[in-house]
Amino acid sequence: MAVVSKDINYTTKDGDVLACLASPKESGKLPGVVLIHEIFGLDNHIRDVAKRIAAEGYIVIAPHLFSSRRFSETLSSENISEAMRFMFSIPIDKQRDGEYRKEQLNRLDAKKREVVVGVNSILFENRPIDTFTDYLSSAVDYLHGLDNFNGKVGSVGFCFGGGMSINLGCTGKTDTCVIFYGENPNPIDKISGLKGSVMGLYGGEDTRINSHIDELVGALAKHKIPFTIRVFKGAHHAFFNDTRSQGYNREAAEAAWSMLINLFKSTL
Repeated sequence: MAVVSKDINYTTKDGDVLACLASPKESGKLPGVVLIHEIFGLDNHIRDVAKRIAAEGYIVIAPHLFSSRRFSETLSSENISEAMRFMFSIPIDKQRDGEYRKEQLNRLDAKKREVVVGVNSILFENRPIDTFTDYLSSAVDYLHGLDNFNGKVGSVGFCFGGGMSINLGCTGKTDTCVIFYGENPNPIDKISGLKGSVMGLYGGEDTRINSHIDELVGALAKHKIPFTIRVFKGAHHAFFNDTRSQGYNREAAEAAWSMLINLFKSTL
């Protein structure tokens, strides 16, 4: 199915937010999908995924959550890349060693240290989940303003975006939501606001994220919310991202894609 894609801006409480909007060229009423990026922001990988989903018959809006006037200076793509380089430089066995991280941080020059501290403060230490959720809620409102939208909407996100996908679902504004290796809502009982089904897709080697799957399953069962959970044996975190030299798992990614599209077809 032929697809058209363009950048748009939509209104939020903090001014305009940039987004990629992709949809089939064919006319007619279509369901919508809110696609949510990883911690790196709206990049070419997410734009490609938006087009792939659109080709299946959906209007896809992929917001760049860091593009509002509130966050754009600190959370520029350059600053996020700098902060991630620092994070990846910390050995796995030292990731939770605060003193070690502090020592390594102090070795950076003043400018790089300021960048890393600024990004970490927003994205890792005091992440404004409610604000980002509000931006996503405004993206759903944008879909409702389109003439070719049929009123049904799903969400899907990866890593940071996976957690944000279910946070959006907790507002009751989606008919289904998909989590790719994302964190649970906090507090977990926020999921009582879900009005649709949930699908969680995880890599078997992603032990940090997977250690909390049982809490999610328990809460979903408690609130009688339909769900599907799949853990792909041997797959790592970010197994779906085919632009990464490490972590991508073709078998898991293709199986997860089929599950995603089948869910959207059955619920939207």
